[in-house]
Amino acid sequence: MTYSYVAHTELHHAEDAGAFLGSQISTAFNGEPPDALLLFASSKYEYPKLLQTIESACRPKILIGCSSAGEFATGTHCEGSASAVAVRSSETRFAAGLGRGLRANPIAAAKAVVSSFHGPSSPEYRYRSALVLIDALAGYAEDLVWQLILATGGTYRFFGGGAGDDGQFRQTHVFYGTEAVSDAVVALEILSNKPLGIGLGHGWQPAGPPLRVTEAAGLRLVGLNAMRAVEVFQEHAVATGQVFDAVDPLPFFLHNVLGIDTGKGYKLRVPLAVNPDGSISCAAEIPTGAIVCIMGTGSASAAQAAAAATEDALRQLQGERPGMALFFDCAATRLRMGKEFGIELHAVQTALGEAGYAGCNTYGQIARTETQFSGFHNCTAVVCVIPE
Repeated sequence: MTYSYVAHTELHHAEDAGAFLGSQISTAFNGEPPDALLLFASSKYEYPKLLQTIESACRPKILIGCSSAGEFATGTHCEGSASAVAVRSSETRFAAGLGRGLRANPIAAAKAVVSSFHGPSSPEYRYRSALVLIDALAGYAEDLVWQLILATGGTYRFFGGGAGDDGQFRQTHVFYGTEAVSDAVVALEILSNKPLGIGLGHGWQPAGPPLRVTEAAGLRLVGLNAMRAVEVFQEHAVATGQVFDAVDPLPFFLHNVLGIDTGKGYKLRVPLAVNPDGSISCAAEIPTGAIVCIMGTGSASAAQAAAAATEDALRQLQGERPGMALFFDCAATRLRMGKEFGIELHAVQTALGEAGYAGCNTYGQIARTETQFSGFHNCTAVVCVIPE
């Protein structure tokens, strides 16, 4: 059996929050240490103190997590808080890996993470998965996921997201033990003989014609259909009766993201800012030559997509009872929906039934399964359901 416990706190001081979470988990497990503890915490906390206090209070065998941009747990969601989920299992094997120096060498970072995995030497486990949390502000998120796929020979399913910092976009951290590390990636390997369910969905639809990316450089989208990228968005705003302010474009961008046509759907990218040369900085790379559309959605569509992702994950359990779920969605989604983001979380909880969940708003989401190979997403709900 696999046992889990979800905890959440809005206590302001790191030591108080850590002591509360650790005490709740320790009590739930009758003083026995969790096999793995996952923590998602606002940037307002002093992370070393928070992590050290939690470790002292419940002595987890593995402690990983990330900074966040909105935290949630069963029945609650807010900003400036911390949520945690602890797991004990007699049937599942966990391991954690850390890769540093992501910006300088994503290949080496991926290899460092995978070097801690036990799957290749543990054929007795049928299913191999890993929760991946990354400092997305370091860049190379898409490349990093691909390098993880290569390093594991395509035998693992990945899910997770990019660490946040409450929408400041200055510095994000991943947690590894009592360390809070930037420019890094951390992963929790999950080996089991029961299937995990991983679902994803976004609910966005094309709101304009197909466009070819004629020039792009890293996170900068330079040209669409041989026009400056900003001009295309300006034309779309006029055509749809919206206001586009190049000085403060984020309110427009939150409702008008880009979708990369993958042939099997659209992978989303969030525009963030307009540069002096008319290019647009995005939350993740968009390759030159890609076909994209400006996309639109609504609160109901987002909730329906999250519910569908959860239901898909539940079906993948092959009849096993759900124990708990990890849920990630974009910080941009929360900013766009405001208080209505609770509708999406309610849809997830309704689909899960009695199973609890925890997670956070992230800067990008990770999902790589048997039918989903694109890896890194924006504005996409990702859910992983772990059976009892």
